Amino acid sequence: MVAESYSRNVPFTKAYNFRDVGGYTGLDGRLVRWRRLFRADSLHRIREQDAAAFTALGIRTVIDLRRETEVEKFGRVAEEYGADYHNLVVRHIDWEQVEHPADVVHERWLADRYLNFAEDGRKGIADSLRLIADPVAAPVVVHCMAGKDRTGTVCALTLSLLGVSDDDIAADYALTTAAMRPLTEYLLRTSPESIQGNEHMFDSPAAAMQLFLTDLRALHGSVEAYAKDIGITDDEVAALRSHLLTENPTP
Repeated sequence: MVAESYSRNVPFTKAYNFRDVGGYTGLDGRLVRWRRLFRADSLHRIREQDAAAFTALGIRTVIDLRRETEVEKFGRVAEEYGADYHNLVVRHIDWEQVEHPADVVHERWLADRYLNFAEDGRKGIADSLRLIADPVAAPVVVHCMAGKDRTGTVCALTLSLLGVSDDDIAADYALTTAAMRPLTEYLLRTSPESIQGNEHMFDSPAAAMQLFLTDLRALHGSVEAYAKDIGITDDEVAALRSHLLTENPTP
């Protein structure tokens, strides 16, 4: 269930997948607060023409999940915007090294990649969840390169800890498919070699996120148990829920 108090999508000139994750129904019918947590594609594209709109959001903390080599190659959010910047890398197997057999549906293949994030990327995920749980850090924006896979995984875990249903989490993840179309077109114009033949990788089928959450629970018992396994404390989960959920349930 979603309560729309704000526009979910935040339009920028060259940041294509920037949106608010607020408004979903969580624990005890309480809503995820708007304008506290955002997800996005790489913020190195935020430039002068978007500076005022970005600054107006009051972003205090930027969590960049990309590898160091990606940051070196493409750059990071401009320091002049004054956000506290954290490069919390979600380690993972290079996707280019992973076969995609014809008999494995894309949703299954993606879910397996997200499970790899959850294991190899434990430290980056744990550090990200801790920052998101800190009310002093908010508003926070979490991003990777496309704002789809690493960002989708961290946001899915956050929303699940807030009690949001798997259906709503998967639906939020799936919004990236439409958001990515302008980025796909941009990349085809500017660096077609980077995506030709891999256009399907820009899809975000809801079933992939559903499979990931189901498999994570099968491995760890629950999302809360996974969070504990990677070092998140009960107090940190309580802090996350305290500042990211409204005090009263929806009427």
